[in-house]
Amino acid sequence: MEKQNQQNQQGKQNQQSQLELALKTLHDFIVEKAVRAGKGEAYGEKLWEGIRQSGGLLQELAYYHDYGEFLCKYAVAGYTLADVLVWQVDHFKFYMDRPEEMNRYRQERLLLESFETMVEMEKDPTRFAEKMRSESGQDAANG
Repeated sequence: MEKQNQQNQQGKQNQQSQLELALKTLHDFIVEKAVRAGKGEAYGEKLWEGIRQSGGLLQELAYYHDYGEFLCKYAVAGYTLADVLVWQVDHFKFYMDRPEEMNRYRQERLLLESFETMVEMEKDPTRFAEKMRSESGQDAANG
């Protein structure tokens, strides 16, 4: 019985160590992306704090880290990270109009800003859902 208790304790310690390592890996991933995007380490740390408070966003980030694409399992007000990214690209087309030297970090910026928007959406989903429904990068007068 004592040996089984020791094994259970070791298993729990191993799981805790693996969880801590996974969280550190995701933390470093976000901070590195923030630095590479020109947003800075402080931005990455703040974004990480928001992401780690959300089980859904942590799962999405882990999936993105491992596979380079969105899982799209977690949604806020019916919107996934992919929806947010599409809205950002459509709404903020100025990313496309910047000189080439500004464009090289666009992918990291859009990724980070998608997560940042989802963190903020968790706090006030109605405001963001309304913006996403009503704002578009398309010019209605030319449509």
